[in-house]
Amino acid sequence: MKVAIVGTSGAVGQEFLKLLEQRNFPVDELVLFGSKRSAGRTYTFKGEKIAVKELLHNDDFKGVNVAFTSAGGSASKEFAETITRHGAVMIDNSSAFRMDSDVPLVVPEVNAEDGKNRPRNIIANPNCSTIIMVVALKAIENLSHIRRVHVATYQSASGAGAAAIAELETQLRQALSGDKPTIEKFKYQLAFNLIPQIDVFADNDYTKEELKMHNETRKIMHSDVEVSATCVRVPVLRAHSEAVWVETEKPLTVEAVRAALSNAPGVTLADEPAGCKYPMPLFAANEDDVYAGRIRKDLANPNGIALWLAGDQIRKGAALNAVQIAEYLIENAEI
Repeated sequence: MKVAIVGTSGAVGQEFLKLLEQRNFPVDELVLFGSKRSAGRTYTFKGEKIAVKELLHNDDFKGVNVAFTSAGGSASKEFAETITRHGAVMIDNSSAFRMDSDVPLVVPEVNAEDGKNRPRNIIANPNCSTIIMVVALKAIENLSHIRRVHVATYQSASGAGAAAIAELETQLRQALSGDKPTIEKFKYQLAFNLIPQIDVFADNDYTKEELKMHNETRKIMHSDVEVSATCVRVPVLRAHSEAVWVETEKPLTVEAVRAALSNAPGVTLADEPAGCKYPMPLFAANEDDVYAGRIRKDLANPNGIALWLAGDQIRKGAALNAVQIAEYLIENAEI
């Protein structure tokens, strides 16, 4: 099994390296790719130092079985043909192909089989906030069809990459020292602040991040569910949280939803109000599962359930989801 990582130096690329080793992914040969600036850097995998190659239009992907790509949408679009030309399955972490009709958008706990039908040999990894939400929604959908979802996300700095993590850490030190904060990755100071904008605004004044949650959820779940999102950047280093209100066709009991989530693949139930046990990014960081809790009836809707989620968006929201897709394909002799 020859495996490639494209965008190795980024936060998600680094997570790929860790996960492939931690999960004992069947790698016989690992090839690392990056920009001209990253070329020549070395990273250690299973005790072996591997140098990053510059991503070029050549035959470097010949013999590669699966390529995990996380170098941004423009790079994915430019190099997709080069990566897949010799038969490699490209599992892409950017937004480049997510809504293309001939590219499956996959969360293994929800629609793993969609990955078998890939006309262009590309499988798209969904947006991190969408992944965290649909893993939990699937368990509820199995009880009763979900008509609509309202969600407010609380997204950590790491969702914007390694440079954003560094900027938040710098801003915190500057703010505590009384210095003027450095602002480059975000529109405003994130330290001790919330920014109710992630990505650019569309014509309807929703951001692209919010519209992704609407469109991607419908595609992944093969559903007519309506999703209305408000996405907020918060001064947390790692792991996203979400407040979710779900309306189902028939009313569900809290007990039934708790039971479904406790048995759902990829979900850990943390729902003990009396003991102040609920999901938090502090505990979800570096964990594989999505944590679900604060499950209660929606006081404004007899068919509604409210819940709170937390999940590591670099891990399950990006690298782990892609690796799980590849693992499913290997198990089903698709690679």
